[in-house]
Amino acid sequence: MPKYTKTDFPVENVRRLLEPGPVVLVSSAHKDETNIMTMGWHMPMEFQPSLVGCIISSANHSFEMIRRSRQCAINVPTEEIAAAVVRIGNSSGRDIDKFDAFGLTPKPGAHVRAPLIAECYASFECRLVDASQVRKYNMFVFEVVKAHVAASPKYPKTIHYRGDGEFMISGANTRKYRKLFRPEML
Repeated sequence: MPKYTKTDFPVENVRRLLEPGPVVLVSSAHKDETNIMTMGWHMPMEFQPSLVGCIISSANHSFEMIRRSRQCAINVPTEEIAAAVVRIGNSSGRDIDKFDAFGLTPKPGAHVRAPLIAECYASFECRLVDASQVRKYNMFVFEVVKAHVAASPKYPKTIHYRGDGEFMISGANTRKYRKLFRPEML
């Protein structure tokens, strides 16, 4: 086993090593307006019901739309639309219609008004179930009430943010450690 020599590291950058999952596109709808935001700060919180915690800056245009509508769709993009994902994050829905500007197709959800994004590998319809940490931490807790996932590929090439403008595309999968895994320990 390797032994690493470590040096001091800026604590404000530890997230570069802890980012939990793929960058997602969060779509929202409130009154007659829709929006899309790029988000990297999210985490699964529970299996059943399926809960996802999301940090959404109060400065983000989507913040109030989601807070007021109490719903959104979390869409999982792949490498094929990575440039659009980054550009969406660099623009504001206050200024443009992001569906039109980035050539994305809104699709109706079954349980939420927030549009699903047809070009994304997966779309999760979400309802806000806990807003107790929104005021203090900008943290929303959503329940996924419906999930839509493409039949293939089995392992999509998702986009992961590494901080400081660096991204990683998901890599190789392995079953090498499957025999060691004990699902009852989750």
